[in-house]
Amino acid sequence: MQLGASALLMSLALMTLTGCGMTDTNSSDDIPTAGTSNSEDAADEAERISSELYDLIGVKGKASDTGPGVSECGGKDPEKYFTIFHPWSFTPASADELDGVMERLKTELPKHGWKVVEYGPDTSMNKNLSLTADNDEKKHSVKIVQMTKREPPKLSLTVVSGCYQVPDGEKVYRF
Repeated sequence: MQLGASALLMSLALMTLTGCGMTDTNSSDDIPTAGTSNSEDAADEAERISSELYDLIGVKGKASDTGPGVSECGGKDPEKYFTIFHPWSFTPASADELDGVMERLKTELPKHGWKVVEYGPDTSMNKNLSLTADNDEKKHSVKIVQMTKREPPKLSLTVVSGCYQVPDGEKVYRF
């Protein structure tokens, strides 16, 4: 993935997260607090959440093999605070299998602790169907975009954590 695309994804992910309803924030402009963790364990948690989301998609297909990344928590000490973002995509075995997936996710996500905070066409030229959901318990947010006009059609997902603090005496490991 090119650097520009990564930066764009991260910006979109952080905009999604900062607008979410997750609790434990210091002010309305802060990224929600996710607790204490090191970067590697927090990245593992984001991958576990992505795996759960993959299972909820409910159709056969292939997930991209992109790993999580580490970013700063706006305005906080970058040596002590970080957030995890995990962008990935899902390509179904056949294009018609995407039919109804977003509606199913809109129904199924709340049954698994997610609150759908936004659903509908995005502002792109293709008017892709987009869903944003927050999980207060897991301190993560996800943005899912159905790209039916892409070849091949796919879902684009970005999982973003709240703001973690590293344990005392440790520094943020960036990858």
